[in-house]
Amino acid sequence: MKTTRIRLDRISSATRNAGLSRDVIIGDEVISKEGYILAVRILNDKFTYNTVEDVNGRMITLHSGDIVAGVLGSRRALRGYAGVVPEELRVGDTINLLNLGGVLGVHTAQNPELGSPFEAEVLGAVLAFPNIGDRVGIPADIHKGSISKVEALGPVPPVVYVAGTSMNCGKTVAATEIVRALSKQGLKIAACKMTGVSLMRDALSMQDAGACEVADFNDAGKATTHDFEVLPVARGLLAHLAKTKPDLIVTELGDGILGEYGVDMILSAPDLMRIACCQVVCAPDPVAILGAHQIYTHRFHLSIDVVSGPVTDSAVGRDFIGSTLGIPAHNARYDIDGLANVVRELLIKWRARS
Repeated sequence: MKTTRIRLDRISSATRNAGLSRDVIIGDEVISKEGYILAVRILNDKFTYNTVEDVNGRMITLHSGDIVAGVLGSRRALRGYAGVVPEELRVGDTINLLNLGGVLGVHTAQNPELGSPFEAEVLGAVLAFPNIGDRVGIPADIHKGSISKVEALGPVPPVVYVAGTSMNCGKTVAATEIVRALSKQGLKIAACKMTGVSLMRDALSMQDAGACEVADFNDAGKATTHDFEVLPVARGLLAHLAKTKPDLIVTELGDGILGEYGVDMILSAPDLMRIACCQVVCAPDPVAILGAHQIYTHRFHLSIDVVSGPVTDSAVGRDFIGSTLGIPAHNARYDIDGLANVVRELLIKWRARS
C-alpha cells in the first residue's frame, strides 16, 4: 500500500470517534464500506448548504480545494440529499458530501432548494495506528472505541420518545425544551438521538439545555441508521446513558416515523416501548398529526401523549388536536411549561406503576 502524509483543512464531526489530528497519513487502498474514513478534496464552491460541522460542533464554510476528512455512509433524506456508498472506490474517484456532518457517498437524488451537493476527489483512506510503535497503518473507521451495541436491554430509567412526521418538524426544539424545563425543575436528565444521519448539532443542543450526558448513534459507530443494527444501537445508547443514573432519558428519533432510518423499528420494539413514559409527536399541520395518530394506533399500538411542532403554533391547530384527537397540544417555543408539565405528570404516573 502506498502512503502519503497530508494536512487536513477540515475534520468533520462524523469522524469524531477516531480522534483525528490535522496531520494524517493516507493510503491508496480504500475500503468502500459504511463507517470508513476518507480524505477528500472539495472540487467546487457552493453558496447554499456549503458548510461542514467540525468535531467541536462548529459549522465551517467549505471552499474548493479544501481537504476534508469524512465518513462513508448512506442518506435518504426527504428534504435533503440521498446517496449511497458505492461498491468500489479508488483514489481519484469523485464522491459527494451528503450532509453537514461529513457523511460521504455517491448522491442519487437532491433537493432543488439545496442545489447539487459538493463534489470531492478521493485522496485516500485515512490510516489509523492502533498500537504504539505501529509502522503499518490500517484504514480508520468510526467503529473502534464506540459505545457498545446491546442485544438485551437491562434496567434503564424511563424514556421520553420525541418523534415526528418528517424531518424539520420541531423534534429537536421539543426535545431540547423538555430537557431545559425539567432540568430547571431539579431532575437529572440524560439525552440522546437514536436515528438519522451523523450530525452533532441536535445532541449538543440538548447538552446546552442542561442534559447531564448526551450521546447519539455516531458515538455507537454508525454514520447513519438504516439496517439491522438500529435496535442494538438504540439499546446501547440507553445502557450507556443509564450509567449516569439520570431520572429520565429524553430521546429524539431523527427523520420521520415512516422514513428509512429505523424510527418504525424502535417504535415497534416491545422492550424499548415498555420503558417509555411519554410519547411526544411533532407535526407541521393537522393532516400530518391525524396520519400520525392513525399510524401510532394501528401500526405501533401506541398512544400519543402530547403533540408539539408547527401544528401547535396557533390556536387553530391546538383546537383541532384537542377536539378531534383528544390529545394535549403544547408548542415547544411558546408553551414550554405546558409541554414539560405533561411529561412530568406522566413520569410521576410511570414511577407509581413501577
